[in-house]
Amino acid sequence: MTDFSSLYQKYAQDVFRFAYFLSGNQADAEDIVSEAFVRAWNAPGAIRQSTAKAYLLVIARNCYLQGLRHQRRHLPLEEDVSDPRQAPQDSAEQRAELAYVMRDLQQLPEVDRTALLLSAVEEFSYEQIAKTLGLSLAAVKTRIHRARLKLERAREQRR
Repeated sequence: MTDFSSLYQKYAQDVFRFAYFLSGNQADAEDIVSEAFVRAWNAPGAIRQSTAKAYLLVIARNCYLQGLRHQRRHLPLEEDVSDPRQAPQDSAEQRAELAYVMRDLQQLPEVDRTALLLSAVEEFSYEQIAKTLGLSLAAVKTRIHRARLKLERAREQRR
């Protein structure tokens, strides 16, 4: 698959969502998406359609990790995540819950967060996650389970 217009149209939102959950920051996620597609564009050889999404998500993860090495700091979550169709009270409650979830996600080790996001958000199978992250199947299952437990404990502590 070398038609980058269709590649971008098909996967840009998925890559952005993944990058946003990884970084917790909209501007960083946009930068990661841009960099991921530039790297894919400049990569030698054709991109296989069957693995294009996983390939782009791995590139996005690598961009995120490279950014962490350069930054070594966390930026606060932006509050610009509103839904104009909701009542102000509901919207405020959802923004607060999203802020808590994003903060809790940032507390997870990066590889655990990535495995959890690939499973929950991108709906990758455990086998796909293991291959993407270079981990054993058992390690992936353990990391996702522990990440879910940590998020649940954090949620219970807020109540």
